[in-house]
Amino acid sequence: MGRVTERRRVVRIRDGAVTERADTLVGEEPLEIRVGGRPLAVTMRTPGDDFALATGFLVSEGVVARADEVARVMYCAGATADGSNTYNVVDVRLADGVAPPAASLQRNVYTTSSCGLCGKASLDAVRTTARWPLPLTGGPALTPRLLAALPERLRAHQRVFARTGGLHAAALFDGGGELLDVREDVGRHNAVDKVVGRALGAGLLPLADTVLLVSGRASFELVQKAVMAGIPALAAVSAPSSLAVELAAEAGLTLVGFLRGTSMNVYAGAERLELPPEASGPPEPS
Repeated sequence: MGRVTERRRVVRIRDGAVTERADTLVGEEPLEIRVGGRPLAVTMRTPGDDFALATGFLVSEGVVARADEVARVMYCAGATADGSNTYNVVDVRLADGVAPPAASLQRNVYTTSSCGLCGKASLDAVRTTARWPLPLTGGPALTPRLLAALPERLRAHQRVFARTGGLHAAALFDGGGELLDVREDVGRHNAVDKVVGRALGAGLLPLADTVLLVSGRASFELVQKAVMAGIPALAAVSAPSSLAVELAAEAGLTLVGFLRGTSMNVYAGAERLELPPEASGPPEPS
């Protein structure tokens, strides 16, 4: 799709020198997600992988969990008054027998990386709708060395970010640290939805032996999406929120933040990590 980036003229100032040049910007457009023709949500996203974004979003909301629960995904022709197709409206048709989203899920508003409900109601909703438990035994055998290598592997595949500097990314790795998929978007939550939606379409859910890495911080919503997809470990290059840590601890998800070089903080699920004996010592004063 040709709307992932745009070229615009900018005035560049460097050490007092002023020049004019073309710059590459990342595209951002609204995507309306409909289910059975009824609007469910609108998100600002980078065009591309729209079908995966829509189905991944439905996974995170507990509407679907298997590829056979989705009958069809299509762009809505005639989405505008003049009948043209903007490719900014996607309709997901559920398979027969699959319950449509509850009326309470309908969010005919713009969703952002900080959107969604907060507090105990959200924790309860994830707990009751998650289809796969996250046992601390089995799954990927994580080590600090393996985790430390993941950000560089992600950066090597951030093609649009290298051109624009304006995109977030989500990458899915197997238990051995091999890259399975990577998606970019202006929103971290959208990038995760695209990864999850592609995995849903390939029949790979639950993603029980994987690690999800996200650029930026780890919000409650990103932990929610990982839990709903059956992903046992989430790592971020920046900080998590308090509610993200609370949900990770309750769900049994390993949550790693500030993953930079060989340094990292493990906020929940440290039992899943294989740590050297010298790593355990007296706790530091708070």
